[in-house]
Amino acid sequence: MSNKSIIRNLVNRALLAKRFTPEMETLINQELSVQGYITDPDYEALEYLMQAIDQGRVRQVV
Repeated sequence: MSNKSIIRNLVNRALLAKRFTPEMETLINQELSVQGYITDPDYEALEYLMQAIDQGRVRQVV
């Protein structure tokens, strides 16, 4: 397994771009389905992303 998970890479991409796309959401959901569980660092990254979206720092694209 790589040092950084696919989920954290996608979260970082969303934070840097300041936008969260449906494609990113689909990829995250697919990775969660493949893994069958979520690691603590991945959970914390997703939690941080959701806070950023709620606070308006990241725009959720529909």
